[in-house]
Amino acid sequence: MDRFVWTNGLLEMNETLIVQQRGVRLYDGAERTVFDSGNLLLSTHRLLWRDHKNLECVISLPLSLILSVEEELPPLISNSSPKLLLRLSGAGVEGAAAALGGPYGSSRHDAVRASFRQHGHTQFLRRLQEALAQKLWQKLPDTETRGQQQQQPRGVRARGAGIVSIERKLEEKRKETEKHISEAFEDLGKLMEKARDMVELSKSIANRMRDKHGDITEDETVRFKSYLLSLGIAEPVTRATHGAGCHFHAELARQLAELLEPRLRECGGLMELTDVYCRVNRARGMELLSPEDLLNAARLFEPLKLPIRLRPFASGVMVVQLTSLDEDAAIAEAACVVEEKGSLTSEEFSKLIGISVLLARERLLLGEENGRLCRDDSEEGLRFYPNRFA
Repeated sequence: MDRFVWTNGLLEMNETLIVQQRGVRLYDGAERTVFDSGNLLLSTHRLLWRDHKNLECVISLPLSLILSVEEELPPLISNSSPKLLLRLSGAGVEGAAAALGGPYGSSRHDAVRASFRQHGHTQFLRRLQEALAQKLWQKLPDTETRGQQQQQPRGVRARGAGIVSIERKLEEKRKETEKHISEAFEDLGKLMEKARDMVELSKSIANRMRDKHGDITEDETVRFKSYLLSLGIAEPVTRATHGAGCHFHAELARQLAELLEPRLRECGGLMELTDVYCRVNRARGMELLSPEDLLNAARLFEPLKLPIRLRPFASGVMVVQLTSLDEDAAIAEAACVVEEKGSLTSEEFSKLIGISVLLARERLLLGEENGRLCRDDSEEGLRFYPNRFA
């Protein structure tokens, strides 16, 4: 053990880490040492042992001092761990010990044992034998240059990729990530505060517009209202503000009707309930709505005599549509388009009139139900034709 010297654990220039193994105990010959449990690292130039609790406790042994390596396997009935026996040379030991110092001033053994309590000794032995055969440490600068490097400050030698430096960099990166996350949440809180201010500002401007009818043109009023709609719902109905049960769903239905009516007029008077759910939650911001609450509110559209209503199709598809929608006119339009094209599938019809494929199929099925269209259901899919039999 008097060949080992203290080190800071950093790899030197031109030195590369090969393999490491946890749970290794060091013996001075056959005698147990204080280096009881740690990580044994093999580089191209040295063996390093690091305490797993005190990372600053690191000792190293140059590979040039290892004469041979032998594997010692315990008996089958024994609880002892496999070991590697390292036979060492005494050449150059006194100079190294005097320059850097070591944990043992002297030793009566010329061998060191490494006990692998967590196994891995086979791979470590193979890699150690390869490193000893390659002798890459001989490519180091001459002795004088190495002595100058050893005398340099610790900050200069930190150019290597030591384990301590890697752990410090990971810790610094973790702290930086936590800082960015906390700053992001602070920015989100500020954004929500600004959004509330914008809502209050829009309310005040809307009130002034109502007070000054003559100062603002009708086109400007329409344009400004479209801007307000893009901001979403100013005061979404919630259980905290309107309680629970029927009263909550009734107020929610009124607010949904106010939000959805202009959208329905833009898309032909029909909208799937799934699309309604996405649009409503986008407009409500942080006050998200559950699918059950949306469905219960939609069922109250018609009893509350609102301008929209919930309609389930025979296939099970549920849509929200304008109460004023002329269904006969929609069927006639579908029949006219099919008549013009000769025949259409749901996908082709959806592209022509600009609605979803699901709604296009339901509209074509309505035309078939009213006797204006007929179908051809074949291997190529469902295709609708004008009804020539009526």
